[in-house]
Amino acid sequence: MTDKRWTQLGESLINYSLEMKPGEKLMIAMHEIETFPLALAAYEACVKAGGYPQIQFLSEKLKHKLLQYGTMEQISWVPEIEAYGMEWADCYLGLRGAFNMDECFDIPDEKISAYQKAMGVISGMRWKNTRWALVRVPNERFAQTAHVSYEYMMDMFFNACNLDWEEHRRQWTRVTDILNKGKHFHIVSGGTDLELDGKPDWSVAANKSNIPDGEIACTPVWESVNGVIRFDFPATIGGKVIKNLELTFENGYAVKVAADENADYAEQIIATDEWSNRVGEFAFGTNPFINICTTDILIDEKFYGTMHIAMGRPYDGSYYSAIHWDIIKDLRTDGKVWMDGQLIYENGAFLIGK
Repeated sequence: MTDKRWTQLGESLINYSLEMKPGEKLMIAMHEIETFPLALAAYEACVKAGGYPQIQFLSEKLKHKLLQYGTMEQISWVPEIEAYGMEWADCYLGLRGAFNMDECFDIPDEKISAYQKAMGVISGMRWKNTRWALVRVPNERFAQTAHVSYEYMMDMFFNACNLDWEEHRRQWTRVTDILNKGKHFHIVSGGTDLELDGKPDWSVAANKSNIPDGEIACTPVWESVNGVIRFDFPATIGGKVIKNLELTFENGYAVKVAADENADYAEQIIATDEWSNRVGEFAFGTNPFINICTTDILIDEKFYGTMHIAMGRPYDGSYYSAIHWDIIKDLRTDGKVWMDGQLIYENGAFLIGK
């Protein structure tokens, strides 16, 4: 706790992101031991705010033991205490620590996808019952995966978390006000030619739920999605990395999956349930301090100059899926986006709202 930036971030999470009130209950889920400095800072801030914090500990190593030795019945089990926690808590704070991406190298895809489905039930309860925030907390391993120094990673992380969020909201509201007047979007970039209609619910994410934040997003009309999108950033879910993932859509359904590796696993994920092969989110990254690919969804989706879609559950509640899988597309080199025939975005930057 020698770095005072943990204290600053903990206070921001409790008082700004979650807006905790005296008497409210908070569940802090710390993933991996490296997240303890932020767990401690948030715990302290919660107590000072008059709240009642509880902490649970999770780890990719624990998950690996379950998948390695558990039966399919055990793996598919929805943890009862975690489920109760989503009913007990007014607020939820998930602190996601980095881990070895190859931890589950020896686990069959069907086991991992069954586990993801069970955890999706917990995630759905969190969305429904609590005010929540998720933080990707970097560590040495995280920096190594991103091929940068630990000092660079931590500076990027804290700078990205500590923007002037009210000014950020004002800046990007000028863009979303224009986007909300449009309907049809056409995205063209390397290996990508995708069209969809967006609902007029574009909003600015400003460090309330996914932290570090910085994105503008809408719920697409799922059945309008047609074409192909190729993702330049590695797609990750459940501890597996899928490189050069490509999805082809016809009338809203993902009908073809291709990738350099783990394509079969990606197919299993989007076959999780009836709605998991539809697009539930269409968004652009807006955080100016996130400028390297970390191979982590929570951070990479905020990368300025990128867009992403999410397979599965939408934020507007129009349908339910056990998954919400964000996948990131780099638009900085040759990306173009049209809205109702007008070019509004080129090479990683908006041409509107300035």
